[in-house]
Amino acid sequence: MKNKDYNNFGSNLDKPGGVSLIANADIAIIGGGVVGCAVARRMALEGARIVLIEKASDILDGASKGNSAILHTGFDAPVGSLEQKCVNRGYEEYLKIHKSFNLPILKTGALVTAWSEEQENKFEDILKKGHDNDIKNLKLLSKTQILSIEPDLAKSVRSAISVPGEYVIDPWSSPLAYLRQAVDNGGQALFNAEVTGGEFDGNTWLLTTRKGQVRARYVINCAGLYGDIVDHNVLGGCEFTIKPRKGQFVVFDKAAGKLLSSVILPVPTERTKGIVLFPTIFGNIVVGPTAEEQESRNNACVDKEILISLTRQAIEKLPALANIQVTATYAGIRPATEEKHYRVIQDSDRNWITLGGIRSTGLTGALGLAAHVHDLLSDQGADFKALDNPSIHPVPNLAEHLPRDYKTRGYGEIVCHCEMVSQREILSAMEGPVPAGNLGGLKRRTRATMGRCQGFYCSARLAELTQGKFTNPLGIGDIDD
Repeated sequence: MKNKDYNNFGSNLDKPGGVSLIANADIAIIGGGVVGCAVARRMALEGARIVLIEKASDILDGASKGNSAILHTGFDAPVGSLEQKCVNRGYEEYLKIHKSFNLPILKTGALVTAWSEEQENKFEDILKKGHDNDIKNLKLLSKTQILSIEPDLAKSVRSAISVPGEYVIDPWSSPLAYLRQAVDNGGQALFNAEVTGGEFDGNTWLLTTRKGQVRARYVINCAGLYGDIVDHNVLGGCEFTIKPRKGQFVVFDKAAGKLLSSVILPVPTERTKGIVLFPTIFGNIVVGPTAEEQESRNNACVDKEILISLTRQAIEKLPALANIQVTATYAGIRPATEEKHYRVIQDSDRNWITLGGIRSTGLTGALGLAAHVHDLLSDQGADFKALDNPSIHPVPNLAEHLPRDYKTRGYGEIVCHCEMVSQREILSAMEGPVPAGNLGGLKRRTRATMGRCQGFYCSARLAELTQGKFTNPLGIGDIDD
């Protein structure tokens, strides 16, 4: 389907009966998480007119907002799986494009550490899987070698597998950069527009949202924790069921940053990849996530006893953390399903693709999944002309190891002293093609209120600067922030 078959893209066209048609597109993407934003970018670059439809008032209000921010090599992915292929493609593309977007990366490497003989006995299988996944630079390290790299680790560590290609990245600026490029190149983003139904006439979809109707030739369901519900509501059924899995995290103060330079991975089990101890690109050290099955898709509350247990586990591995304060705690909910692998389902007869069950590797795999969607649509006969010279809009840097906005004249004032967030950054985040839609979105764009005081000192000033800027300031009706 050529782009020229659609007219009046993005206009408000009244349908008979008074129903508003708010967007015409080649491709409608449901869900503004990291996967949806990546798909929007890829298909916009391929020349498709896209519309991203999000139920909340900003992007990343669901599963994507709570993760470990690690760019994975995929060394431990199921060999030959779609997940492994998408992680590999996503990893390579991220390293290729991050500089043009001004997206910071920090090469930490990772150590899969064994603390018992039983864990050491699993190293042979881990090494074989890594080599089968074409990650050839894995290396077995002795206790002495580990402590030469990470001298503050507990002396009870026995051995480790070095994975030098792992990075930590900014998990919130990346999806924002993807969507901004899509919008800069003719795409559209709709917020507070939950999809409630739809009709397919054999050629075109007419989706019903809480804002009006959207017409599109193809639909990509990237609704994450609500992906199965969207399929049920629109298609009448779904091949999987989301089984929400909560992961809790503990964030140590930036004073801990000097204690650890590598991602400390556990030996995984059949059920979970386990508790990770890792530095962040913002200067903190974090431990988590847990893996807790629950019924709720939006209850991201934390539990005191679990947080105490996480803190204890972190101190056992990195004893100097006992002298470091905890800055914050948070929880993310992963869209697990009955099966461990990605649940990518294509309904060619109805021009529909569902990307479901994208769990812990979604941040890395998103760009690879977007490329996979393009492959599927091309095989189905979708015919778009890739943009020759797409525009690109770099995002502000939030990484601690690179120059921040407050180091450049004209920043106005420091609003958040814990994270050194400037007035200029706050105001800029509320402008442009994809402005912050609520306070949670503003936090993810600037890190305001995410520091030691958790907003105690800066919230009043932040309220003044944001007054009247948000139609839904607290995200009421959104997924819990």
